[in-house]
Amino acid sequence: MPALRIYENMSNSEKYAIIVAGGKGERMGSAVPKQFLPLGGKPVLYYSIKAFMDAFPDINLILVLPHEQMSYAQMVLESFDERVELTIVSGGTTRYHSVQNGLKQVDKNGIVFVHDGVRPLVSSDLIRRCYAQAMEKGSAVPAVPVTDSLRIVDESGSRAVDREQMRSIQTPQTFRSDIILPAFAQEYQVGFTDEATVCEAYGTKVFLTEGERSNIKVTTPEDMIIAEALLAEKQPDA
Repeated sequence: MPALRIYENMSNSEKYAIIVAGGKGERMGSAVPKQFLPLGGKPVLYYSIKAFMDAFPDINLILVLPHEQMSYAQMVLESFDERVELTIVSGGTTRYHSVQNGLKQVDKNGIVFVHDGVRPLVSSDLIRRCYAQAMEKGSAVPAVPVTDSLRIVDESGSRAVDREQMRSIQTPQTFRSDIILPAFAQEYQVGFTDEATVCEAYGTKVFLTEGERSNIKVTTPEDMIIAEALLAEKQPDA
């Protein structure tokens, strides 16, 4: 397939990490947006950015924030010991539009990661694995098996779902740029809940990859407690 030739040399491909941080902290019960709350002495968002820097020092970092939260960005940057080069763009009315704004900064062929800024415990190993699979198959969407029993609820009541066929989806959702860029040029649909649904709607097959149980999304005070414990286990000397 000739279209794949530009991706044959993995070490030379451009890498972009679009980190979307648009939460307001309402479920957290905090006046400070959740992505800027302290976790292990640093803002939650710090860890998401650091994981990509550790995985690929040459990565192009693109941080997507609501316009009213731009002033918080300096606090995150000051939490790093080294200088951090990143582009900050304003978010949109939905996740789709926020990612779309971030994608405007992708100006070369390569691999694009889209990550939730409030998944601070993502590992550099998962990032590298997503990169390798996206290079090979075009996409890599982290997923973990569902462990809870599930039921579908409708007007007639509820019914059980076979959880063996279900997966919980995580980020970074990772795609070749020639897949994700045209997908995000299509008209917005309400069913666009993540990047995978956007690419599928454009007609592209999406490939899952093994996620990590620790790669939790921090949205509630209970999540912060769990994240603190996982971080302490991950960085016992911190």
